[in-house]
Amino acid sequence: MTLDHGDPGDAPSTPPPLTTVENPRRPTPAEEARTVAAATNTATLASLTGAGDPWASMITYGLLDGQPVLCVSRMAEHGRNLLTDPRASLAIVSPDAPADPLAGSRVTLAGIVETPTGDEAAAARAAHLAAVPSAKYYIDFSDFSLWVLRVHRVRWVGGYGRMDSATAEDYAAAAPDPIVPNAQRAVTHLNDDHADALLDMVQAFGGYPDATAASCERADRYGLDLRVTTPRGIAVTRVGYASPLHSASELRSATVELTHRAREINAR
Repeated sequence: MTLDHGDPGDAPSTPPPLTTVENPRRPTPAEEARTVAAATNTATLASLTGAGDPWASMITYGLLDGQPVLCVSRMAEHGRNLLTDPRASLAIVSPDAPADPLAGSRVTLAGIVETPTGDEAAAARAAHLAAVPSAKYYIDFSDFSLWVLRVHRVRWVGGYGRMDSATAEDYAAAAPDPIVPNAQRAVTHLNDDHADALLDMVQAFGGYPDATAASCERADRYGLDLRVTTPRGIAVTRVGYASPLHSASELRSATVELTHRAREINAR
Protein backbone atom coordinates (compact mmCIF):
# COMPACT_ATOMS: atom_id res chain seq x y z
CA MET A 1 0.00 0.00 0.00
CA THR A 2 1.41 3.39 -0.97
CA LEU A 3 1.69 5.80 1.94
CA ASP A 4 0.56 9.03 0.31
CA HIS A 5 -0.49 10.95 3.42
CA GLY A 6 2.71 10.81 5.46
CA ASP A 7 1.58 7.82 7.54
CA PRO A 8 3.78 7.88 10.66
CA GLY A 9 3.88 4.09 10.62
CA ASP A 10 1.29 3.10 13.20
CA ALA A 11 -1.86 3.41 11.08
CA PRO A 12 -3.91 0.20 10.84
CA SER A 13 -3.25 -1.84 7.72
CA THR A 14 -6.06 -2.93 5.41
CA PRO A 15 -6.07 -6.69 4.75
CA PRO A 16 -6.29 -7.52 1.04
CA PRO A 17 -8.93 -9.93 -0.26
CA LEU A 18 -7.96 -13.60 -0.22
CA THR A 19 -10.06 -14.51 -3.26
CA THR A 20 -11.22 -12.64 -6.35
CA VAL A 21 -14.02 -10.14 -5.81
CA GLU A 22 -16.66 -11.56 -8.13
CA ASN A 23 -18.46 -8.44 -9.36
CA PRO A 24 -16.88 -5.20 -8.15
CA ARG A 25 -18.68 -2.94 -10.63
CA ARG A 26 -19.63 0.40 -9.13
CA PRO A 27 -20.95 3.72 -10.46
CA THR A 28 -18.55 5.66 -12.65
CA PRO A 29 -17.24 9.02 -11.44
CA ALA A 30 -19.64 10.69 -13.89
CA GLU A 31 -22.59 8.74 -12.46
CA GLU A 32 -21.48 9.57 -8.92
CA ALA A 33 -21.26 13.26 -9.82
CA ARG A 34 -24.72 13.26 -11.42
CA THR A 35 -26.13 11.53 -8.34
CA VAL A 36 -24.70 14.15 -5.95
CA ALA A 37 -25.87 17.02 -8.17
CA ALA A 38 -29.40 15.59 -8.35
CA ALA A 39 -29.63 14.97 -4.59
CA THR A 40 -29.96 18.61 -3.53
CA ASN A 41 -30.77 22.11 -4.79
CA THR A 42 -28.15 24.19 -2.97
CA ALA A 43 -24.47 24.73 -3.72
CA THR A 44 -21.59 27.11 -3.17
CA LEU A 45 -20.98 29.25 -6.24
CA ALA A 46 -17.45 30.43 -6.94
CA SER A 47 -17.38 33.46 -9.19
CA LEU A 48 -14.78 36.12 -9.96
CA THR A 49 -15.00 39.78 -8.99
CA GLY A 50 -14.04 42.58 -11.34
CA ALA A 51 -10.62 42.61 -9.67
CA GLY A 52 -10.22 38.88 -10.34
CA ASP A 53 -10.68 37.82 -6.73
CA PRO A 54 -12.57 34.59 -5.96
CA TRP A 55 -16.02 35.11 -4.43
CA ALA A 56 -17.94 32.25 -2.79
CA SER A 57 -21.67 32.42 -2.10
CA MET A 58 -24.57 30.08 -1.45
CA ILE A 59 -27.03 29.67 -4.32
CA THR A 60 -29.90 27.41 -5.35
CA TYR A 61 -30.08 25.56 -8.65
CA GLY A 62 -32.03 23.16 -10.79
CA LEU A 63 -30.69 20.75 -13.39
CA LEU A 64 -31.29 20.76 -17.13
CA ASP A 65 -29.78 17.58 -18.57
CA GLY A 66 -27.29 17.69 -15.72
CA GLN A 67 -26.29 21.31 -16.34
CA PRO A 68 -26.99 23.53 -13.30
CA VAL A 69 -29.54 26.30 -13.83
CA LEU A 70 -29.01 29.32 -11.58
CA CYS A 71 -31.38 32.18 -10.88
CA VAL A 72 -29.48 35.12 -9.43
CA SER A 73 -30.04 38.83 -8.93
CA ARG A 74 -27.83 41.60 -10.22
CA MET A 75 -28.26 43.14 -6.76
CA ALA A 76 -26.13 40.29 -5.39
CA GLU A 77 -22.36 40.44 -5.86
CA HIS A 78 -22.24 37.02 -7.46
CA GLY A 79 -24.88 38.15 -9.96
CA ARG A 80 -22.74 41.11 -10.98
CA ASN A 81 -19.68 38.89 -11.12
CA LEU A 82 -21.29 36.53 -13.64
CA LEU A 83 -22.21 39.47 -15.86
CA THR A 84 -18.57 40.51 -16.16
CA ASP A 85 -16.84 37.11 -16.11
CA PRO A 86 -18.74 33.94 -17.05
CA ARG A 87 -16.20 31.55 -15.48
CA ALA A 88 -17.74 29.83 -12.48
CA SER A 89 -17.85 26.62 -10.50
CA LEU A 90 -20.26 24.98 -8.08
CA ALA A 91 -19.30 22.94 -5.03
CA ILE A 92 -22.16 20.59 -4.17
CA VAL A 93 -22.25 18.47 -1.02
CA SER A 94 -24.48 15.41 -0.75
CA PRO A 95 -27.22 16.14 1.81
CA ASP A 96 -26.80 12.79 3.61
CA ALA A 97 -23.46 13.78 5.17
CA PRO A 98 -21.98 11.35 7.71
CA ALA A 99 -20.73 12.37 11.15
CA ASP A 100 -17.33 13.01 9.60
CA PRO A 101 -18.03 15.57 6.84
CA LEU A 102 -14.89 14.61 4.92
CA ALA A 103 -16.20 11.06 4.59
CA GLY A 104 -19.20 12.27 2.60
CA SER A 105 -19.72 12.72 -1.14
CA ARG A 106 -19.29 16.01 -2.94
CA VAL A 107 -18.65 17.26 -6.44
CA THR A 108 -17.19 20.34 -8.11
CA LEU A 109 -18.64 21.37 -11.47
CA ALA A 110 -16.67 24.04 -13.32
CA GLY A 111 -17.36 25.80 -16.59
CA ILE A 112 -18.90 28.85 -18.20
CA VAL A 113 -22.33 30.36 -17.48
CA GLU A 114 -24.52 31.36 -20.40
CA THR A 115 -27.95 32.93 -20.68
CA PRO A 116 -30.36 30.37 -22.15
CA THR A 117 -32.40 31.49 -25.16
CA GLY A 118 -35.35 30.21 -27.15
CA ASP A 119 -36.77 26.84 -26.14
CA GLU A 120 -33.89 26.28 -23.74
CA ALA A 121 -34.89 29.38 -21.76
CA ALA A 122 -38.34 27.93 -21.06
CA ALA A 123 -36.84 24.53 -20.21
CA ALA A 124 -34.26 26.14 -17.90
CA ARG A 125 -36.97 28.13 -16.12
CA ALA A 126 -39.05 24.98 -15.62
CA ALA A 127 -36.01 23.05 -14.36
CA HIS A 128 -35.15 25.71 -11.80
CA LEU A 129 -38.73 25.98 -10.55
CA ALA A 130 -39.02 22.18 -10.28
CA ALA A 131 -35.99 22.13 -7.99
CA VAL A 132 -36.69 25.40 -6.15
CA PRO A 133 -40.47 25.95 -6.01
CA SER A 134 -40.09 29.10 -3.88
CA ALA A 135 -38.33 30.77 -6.83
CA LYS A 136 -41.78 31.41 -8.31
CA TYR A 137 -41.95 34.51 -6.09
CA TYR A 138 -38.93 36.19 -7.67
CA ILE A 139 -37.87 34.40 -10.85
CA ASP A 140 -39.63 36.97 -13.05
CA PHE A 141 -38.31 40.06 -11.24
CA SER A 142 -36.41 42.30 -13.64
CA ASP A 143 -33.16 42.11 -11.64
CA PHE A 144 -33.06 38.28 -11.70
CA SER A 145 -31.47 36.32 -14.53
CA LEU A 146 -31.31 32.65 -15.43
CA TRP A 147 -27.89 31.18 -16.14
CA VAL A 148 -26.97 27.70 -17.32
CA LEU A 149 -23.56 26.48 -16.19
CA ARG A 150 -22.02 24.68 -19.18
CA VAL A 151 -19.98 22.08 -17.33
CA HIS A 152 -16.43 21.71 -18.64
CA ARG A 153 -14.75 20.01 -15.69
CA VAL A 154 -16.02 17.55 -13.07
CA ARG A 155 -14.33 16.40 -9.88
CA TRP A 156 -16.08 13.90 -7.63
CA VAL A 157 -14.99 12.96 -4.10
CA GLY A 158 -16.71 10.06 -2.37
CA GLY A 159 -14.90 10.25 0.95
CA TYR A 160 -11.45 9.17 2.05
CA GLY A 161 -9.53 7.51 -0.77
CA ARG A 162 -12.42 7.68 -3.27
CA MET A 163 -12.14 10.44 -5.84
CA ASP A 164 -11.84 10.89 -9.58
CA SER A 165 -12.45 13.29 -12.43
CA ALA A 166 -14.95 12.89 -15.25
CA THR A 167 -15.10 14.45 -18.66
CA ALA A 168 -17.84 16.90 -19.52
CA GLU A 169 -19.10 14.42 -22.12
CA ASP A 170 -19.29 11.52 -19.68
CA TYR A 171 -21.02 13.71 -17.12
CA ALA A 172 -23.63 14.84 -19.64
CA ALA A 173 -24.28 11.26 -20.74
CA ALA A 174 -24.56 9.81 -17.22
CA ALA A 175 -27.73 9.45 -15.19
CA PRO A 176 -28.25 9.89 -11.44
CA ASP A 177 -28.32 6.68 -9.45
CA PRO A 178 -31.95 5.69 -8.72
CA ILE A 179 -31.05 3.67 -5.62
CA VAL A 180 -28.70 5.85 -3.54
CA PRO A 181 -31.21 8.57 -2.54
CA ASN A 182 -33.77 6.01 -1.36
CA ALA A 183 -31.63 3.24 0.08
CA GLN A 184 -30.95 4.30 3.67
CA ARG A 185 -33.91 2.44 5.20
CA ALA A 186 -32.93 -0.70 3.31
CA VAL A 187 -29.29 -0.36 4.40
CA THR A 188 -30.38 0.05 8.04
CA HIS A 189 -32.67 -2.97 7.71
CA LEU A 190 -29.87 -5.11 6.27
CA ASN A 191 -27.54 -4.17 9.11
CA ASP A 192 -30.12 -4.60 11.86
CA ASP A 193 -31.84 -7.77 10.68
CA HIS A 194 -29.67 -9.50 8.08
CA ALA A 195 -26.06 -9.23 9.23
CA ASP A 196 -25.74 -12.98 8.69
CA ALA A 197 -26.71 -12.58 5.03
CA LEU A 198 -24.15 -9.80 4.56
CA LEU A 199 -21.48 -12.07 6.04
CA ASP A 200 -22.47 -14.84 3.64
CA MET A 201 -22.16 -12.39 0.73
CA VAL A 202 -18.66 -11.18 1.57
CA GLN A 203 -17.44 -14.73 2.18
CA ALA A 204 -18.80 -15.96 -1.16
CA PHE A 205 -18.41 -12.94 -3.45
CA GLY A 206 -16.47 -10.18 -1.69
CA GLY A 207 -13.05 -11.82 -1.49
CA TYR A 208 -13.01 -12.37 2.29
CA PRO A 209 -13.80 -16.01 3.12
CA ASP A 210 -12.19 -15.38 6.52
CA ALA A 211 -14.66 -12.60 7.40
CA THR A 212 -16.26 -12.82 10.82
CA ALA A 213 -18.70 -9.91 10.44
CA ALA A 214 -19.96 -7.55 7.74
CA SER A 215 -22.08 -4.41 7.57
CA CYS A 216 -23.52 -2.48 4.64
CA GLU A 217 -22.35 1.10 4.13
CA ARG A 218 -24.16 1.94 0.88
CA ALA A 219 -26.39 0.51 -1.81
CA ASP A 220 -26.41 1.77 -5.39
CA ARG A 221 -27.70 0.53 -8.75
CA TYR A 222 -24.82 -1.92 -9.18
CA GLY A 223 -24.33 -3.40 -5.71
CA LEU A 224 -23.41 -3.00 -2.05
CA ASP A 225 -20.42 -1.42 -0.33
CA LEU A 226 -19.61 -3.60 2.68
CA ARG A 227 -17.32 -3.13 5.66
CA VAL A 228 -15.69 -6.40 6.64
CA THR A 229 -14.18 -7.60 9.93
CA THR A 230 -11.53 -10.32 9.62
CA PRO A 231 -8.87 -11.72 11.96
CA ARG A 232 -6.44 -9.75 9.77
CA GLY A 233 -8.17 -6.40 10.34
CA ILE A 234 -10.93 -4.23 8.88
CA ALA A 235 -11.51 -3.90 5.14
CA VAL A 236 -14.11 -2.67 2.68
CA THR A 237 -15.29 -4.62 -0.33
CA ARG A 238 -17.91 -4.76 -3.02
CA VAL A 239 -20.71 -7.22 -3.75
CA GLY A 240 -22.52 -6.68 -7.05
CA TYR A 241 -26.04 -7.65 -8.08
CA ALA A 242 -26.65 -10.04 -10.95
CA SER A 243 -27.73 -7.03 -13.06
CA PRO A 244 -28.10 -3.27 -12.48
CA LEU A 245 -31.25 -2.07 -10.72
CA HIS A 246 -33.63 0.52 -12.13
CA SER A 247 -35.59 1.45 -9.01
CA ALA A 248 -35.38 1.14 -5.24
CA SER A 249 -38.30 -1.31 -5.34
CA GLU A 250 -35.92 -3.89 -6.84
CA LEU A 251 -33.42 -3.69 -3.98
CA ARG A 252 -35.06 -6.30 -1.75
CA SER A 253 -35.28 -8.97 -4.45
CA ALA A 254 -31.69 -8.29 -5.53
CA THR A 255 -30.31 -8.74 -2.00
CA VAL A 256 -32.43 -11.87 -1.44
CA GLU A 257 -31.03 -13.33 -4.67
CA LEU A 258 -27.47 -12.52 -3.55
CA THR A 259 -28.10 -14.19 -0.20
CA HIS A 260 -29.45 -17.38 -1.76
CA ARG A 261 -26.53 -17.66 -4.20
CA ALA A 262 -24.00 -16.92 -1.45
CA ARG A 263 -25.40 -19.59 0.86
CA GLU A 264 -25.36 -22.16 -1.91
CA ILE A 265 -21.70 -21.41 -2.59
CA ASN A 266 -20.72 -21.36 1.09
CA ALA A 267 -22.46 -24.70 1.68
CA ARG A 268 -20.30 -26.53 -0.86
